[in-house]
Amino acid sequence: MVKSIFLLDLRGLLAFLGYHHILMMVQASTIILLSILLAGCSSYSTMTNIYIMGLTYSNSTSSGLNAIETSLSEALNGFKGSSQLEVRTGYFGMCVRQRGILWLCSSDTNGLVQQIGPENDPLNLIGVAAKFRDDVLFSGLFIPAIVLTFFSLLLYRSTGSDVDVQPFPSRPISQVALSCSFVAAILCLVSSLWQHVGGVGAAAMADIAFYGNVSTTIGAGAIILGWMSFLLITLVTIGLVAMIIAIDTVNRLTSDE
Repeated sequence: MVKSIFLLDLRGLLAFLGYHHILMMVQASTIILLSILLAGCSSYSTMTNIYIMGLTYSNSTSSGLNAIETSLSEALNGFKGSSQLEVRTGYFGMCVRQRGILWLCSSDTNGLVQQIGPENDPLNLIGVAAKFRDDVLFSGLFIPAIVLTFFSLLLYRSTGSDVDVQPFPSRPISQVALSCSFVAAILCLVSSLWQHVGGVGAAAMADIAFYGNVSTTIGAGAIILGWMSFLLITLVTIGLVAMIIAIDTVNRLTSDE
């Protein structure tokens, strides 16, 4: 009995569920992914795993150094001492952990320095991460992409006309939604590429500048979120093109009859 009721409810849902409802779900997923990406390093919970670049003190020595570079590496190593600090930075926040114990997260660089203590960060990794966040990272393209995606999602609430029970948006609404999704896809592409290249380049520069006394990491989670968002919004754009073509075909067949 319960199974029959469940099947009836499921069939009713599928009868109402239109093609554009699937696109709405994909767009909602895109907004969630981008929001998580921008919120990275904003708290000491799971958000510490969403970061663009990480810096930590290391005891390794770079190979292939000449005499001068070896002297610089040894000087930095002596200045570094026994510091064990890890720094991760996102778009708006930064997380710091000393000796692998507890993460401290904040958007205020000076506040983090005061909490950690300048003596525990002799090479100023917090300042380096803050410089990277302020001068390299740019969230000004991801935010409009979220707004455009959300606006496109709202446009789908107008169902337009019914075809075989399932609702379809009208052609003008679909065209506006397509324009928004296309621009959002371009913004996601540029932002994801910028984030990826900027993070890799900054990490390589930090490795060279500190001569093996600092190790760098690129946040795989943030990279995946950025490119996955671009992929989803691109699929929505392609889906909208297919839907507009289908609507035109249906209208043409209807007018011929």
